[in-house]
Amino acid sequence: MEIREPEPAEAERIREVVDSSMTTSFRLSPAQIDGLVDDQFADEAVADKREDEETLLQVAETGAEIEGSTIAGFVEGRLEDGWGEVRWLFVDPEHRGKEIGTELYETTTETLRDRGADHVRVTVLEANTEGHDFVERFDLEHDGDRRVEIADESVVEYVYTDPDVDADLPDSTAEDASEAEFPETERVDGQLTTTDGGTTVYIARDEEESGTAAPFFTTYEDDAHAEQFGFYCANCGSLEVSMDNMDRLACADCGNTHAERSKESYDDSYL
Repeated sequence: MEIREPEPAEAERIREVVDSSMTTSFRLSPAQIDGLVDDQFADEAVADKREDEETLLQVAETGAEIEGSTIAGFVEGRLEDGWGEVRWLFVDPEHRGKEIGTELYETTTETLRDRGADHVRVTVLEANTEGHDFVERFDLEHDGDRRVEIADESVVEYVYTDPDVDADLPDSTAEDASEAEFPETERVDGQLTTTDGGTTVYIARDEEESGTAAPFFTTYEDDAHAEQFGFYCANCGSLEVSMDNMDRLACADCGNTHAERSKESYDDSYL
């Protein structure tokens, strides 16, 4: 396997890897995946990234002995204010289990440090069901969330850093997810609330479940959070959220959905 910079003509193959990886591992709709791939990995977008001196693109090419030579993985990194950031990392599902993801991660972080990065952080979309466990295996810790706009979609990404790093993350135009506004809510005595037919419902900000469009939050009938009411959809502000016998949440108003991500269901082949 060879780790190298991609050639201009390889943008289409990169999109194929990204699309197949997202389809397998991301809790996003086909339309959301198409929009993200078109926004971030179209020919022009990849060309702009290749020309940006602060951006690092690398691909993993399999050897001829593995069903012929082909690009099986892709990673994007960037330098910013003394930080190196691993922004995207994808491995074609057909080539997982060969430590391609590990090799891409380690090569990219080493290259970013060689180029002057004092610290390295990794950003992972909340909807990436396998990426979080992958990153945590390198002893990185979840250092915060932020809401960003990608392809006209408001999504949450997790930021991971080394646990011993005592430095502020660089300023970002991204909105801190913990400070994002919630539709159809107001504060009552310092607590975030919404209403159901005129009845006040209390939203537990510390009881969050991931969603494809925005998180879900547990709601209560009382300000002491003793009697559970249901769930609140932070994408549209609805309380019309159902849960099936597999603990999957779905908003009846906007289609936002949630499926539990657990380390027990993590696929080691991602490495």
